[in-house]
Amino acid sequence: MGEENGTGGGRWAMFRRSPFFPAVVLAVLVAAAAGLFAGSYTYCMANPTPRSIPTAVTGVPASEVKRAEFVQGMEKALGATLALRHYGTYREARDAVEEQRVFAILEQLPEGHAALSVSGASGASVAQLLTETAPRVGAAIGVPVSVTDINPLQKGDPRGLALFYVSLAASVVGFIGAIQLSVHAAALNPGERIAFILAQSALGGFAIAAIVDWGLGALRLPFAESCLILGLTMFASGMVFTMFNALIGRWAMLPTWSLLVLLGNPSSGGAVSWPLLPSFLGTVGRWLPPGASVNAHHTAVYFGGHQHVFPFAVLVAWAVGCSAVFWVWRHRHPGGREREVGGGVALPKG
Repeated sequence: MGEENGTGGGRWAMFRRSPFFPAVVLAVLVAAAAGLFAGSYTYCMANPTPRSIPTAVTGVPASEVKRAEFVQGMEKALGATLALRHYGTYREARDAVEEQRVFAILEQLPEGHAALSVSGASGASVAQLLTETAPRVGAAIGVPVSVTDINPLQKGDPRGLALFYVSLAASVVGFIGAIQLSVHAAALNPGERIAFILAQSALGGFAIAAIVDWGLGALRLPFAESCLILGLTMFASGMVFTMFNALIGRWAMLPTWSLLVLLGNPSSGGAVSWPLLPSFLGTVGRWLPPGASVNAHHTAVYFGGHQHVFPFAVLVAWAVGCSAVFWVWRHRHPGGREREVGGGVALPKG
């Protein structure tokens, strides 16, 4: 036995059975997660670069050549394409801004002047780039350009980050709450677990909205709608972890963290507008809970009356889909308790 333990295979087997093996694995995984976490946020947010900015065009230009020269100058200065969409009237173009189909309006005015209407609420970073660039380009080609923010951000949120933070809180605390339930209330049966995740999500959504609006006054929220969005975000995030916990057990944190934090939050469009994100992330982000949450909440706060079904459908799909997978595989969830029937016979949990 001593010789066997002295061999390489024997020492490896002893190491695998010792408490040091999972500790070493966790140390490596935590280090990798730290690097990936920093890398994903730095990649998306450290140097946001515009790629294609949907822009409405209205009015009859005094010179088609000057308009083309201005657009080309803007694209060169921004290093991006202005995806022009022509509208017959300024009112139609303004409606397109409210529907979030375009980020700005380029209007030709009499006597060779031009006006650029930006929408800070559509994307603060995009509006800032356009505001700084348009007058310089206009001066270079001899066309005076006035810039107006037609939909500014609220005073308590001058950088447009508050909605990103509240959505981040909802998504992260949502799955952390589910983790804590699995640790401190492991005996909950599947139906009870879903019910408690739903209850803590509803309370959490209310608490976030109340503190941000009533407590800090940072944002004026459509309160009931905000509570619904935040609660739904927390529930979807909580069920993502709960589903993975049933499927792969104690390693459930890895796919949950990767999906919601490493990928979902940087690509949500909350800190950096989607036109400034790498195109792949800008597309994928809309289909993940953090991006759907930012999308729904952003529209609710700044574009009331123009809410879209899509972000709510995404959140509901994640919540219902993860709940369904968890329910099908609930017998594998590391929790629950046995049920007793007549005669003291115990049935399997769930």
